[in-house]
Amino acid sequence: MNIVLLSGGSGKRLWPLSNDIRSKQFIKIFKGEDGSYESMVQRVYRQIKKVDKDATVTIATSKTQVSSIHNQLGTDVGISIEPCRRDTFPAIALATAYLVDVLGISPEESVVVCPVDPYVEDEYFTALKALSDQADKGEANLVLMGIEPTYPSEKYGYIIPATKDNVSAVSNFKEKPSIEVAKDYISQGALWNGGVFAYKLKYVLEKAHELIDFKDYQDLFDKYETLTKISFDYAVVEKEDKIQVMRFAGEWKDLGTWNTLTEAMEENIVGKGQMNETCKGVHIVNEMDVPVLAMGLTDVVISASPEGILVSDKEQSSYIKPYVDGIVQRIMFAEKSWGNFKVIDVEPESVTIKVTLNAGHSMNYHLHNHRDEVWVVISGTGKTVIDSVETPVKSGDVITMKAGCKHTVVADTELKLIEVQLGSDISVDDKVKYELK
Repeated sequence: MNIVLLSGGSGKRLWPLSNDIRSKQFIKIFKGEDGSYESMVQRVYRQIKKVDKDATVTIATSKTQVSSIHNQLGTDVGISIEPCRRDTFPAIALATAYLVDVLGISPEESVVVCPVDPYVEDEYFTALKALSDQADKGEANLVLMGIEPTYPSEKYGYIIPATKDNVSAVSNFKEKPSIEVAKDYISQGALWNGGVFAYKLKYVLEKAHELIDFKDYQDLFDKYETLTKISFDYAVVEKEDKIQVMRFAGEWKDLGTWNTLTEAMEENIVGKGQMNETCKGVHIVNEMDVPVLAMGLTDVVISASPEGILVSDKEQSSYIKPYVDGIVQRIMFAEKSWGNFKVIDVEPESVTIKVTLNAGHSMNYHLHNHRDEVWVVISGTGKTVIDSVETPVKSGDVITMKAGCKHTVVADTELKLIEVQLGSDISVDDKVKYELK
């Protein structure tokens, strides 16, 4: 099975755990089979490989998420990088060209496209394989998964099948309705449109060539910024006559908000937290090193991270996005290709950061024009390279670098250090990268 996972957006409805660097799908909040915590993307990837160990998995995403993907899934997973955001049709067209031109998959093969962040059981991925098999038959150009609704929802679009068969032609589509209208749709046998579909690779390549002038994957990648923003539904689905829907009646949840995410959590507390016996329906998710205590609350989510603190009624938590949009903030935590960093203090002329480098990795070789830096090694061993001079470092060592000095650090073991940035003009833009020779 070939499968493309769409990994977009910043997931602001799950603030403060998600941001423009670490999207919701990378939050480690679900308990894995070994007792450790795993993220949405780790859970989905594990489930795919459990159902089909030979599945070719490609993640369509922005370049800001590549480091998080590699850190959580390793380097074997395929990644189709969007140079910028251009909505779902360009993203899917680019991923399709990637499969054919970069991975060498035959255009006659089928691919399943689905979001990276549903909360589902293994039967969902068995259904995806059946969806791919149905697309292989060539009876339709597109085969959609229609999810049997469990309640009238205004969050999803609806698919009206022509018959009640497991696989049916599509009669029509309906936009996201009101609750009352949704009830009427469901009475007509409507299915939720979860954005899951399959097609033969050659089909979308042909559609892409109709709408975009390009030669191959590399050419499409190079001109990606010039493409018109357009959704796959509008560009392809709504204009396609040969289209089928396959029913899925298993568990499926869209974990886009705190109230739906907490429904899928196995534990009420993740991280340092405590609540008294009068709390009902309360969830605490705490990434900080300070404890959170809840008393006498009902149906509340409390989430704390270096980005901020959210205390919200669960139902009201669905409406936080416009408030988060109004918060001007620096990124306080991020995963990088070499490890991660967490900002622990910000002053007018200093920023203090805890940095963790994975064994065998290093920062970029770089300099800053407007700030000095001091590194204090907390644990581990490695070496610094400062203006081409290598020096071994270990726990307790202090390294000082003046503005204009080229520097990096290489980790032999996992290396943790405190980085203090000093200057009157500290900016993320004050960085010049060099090749380390």
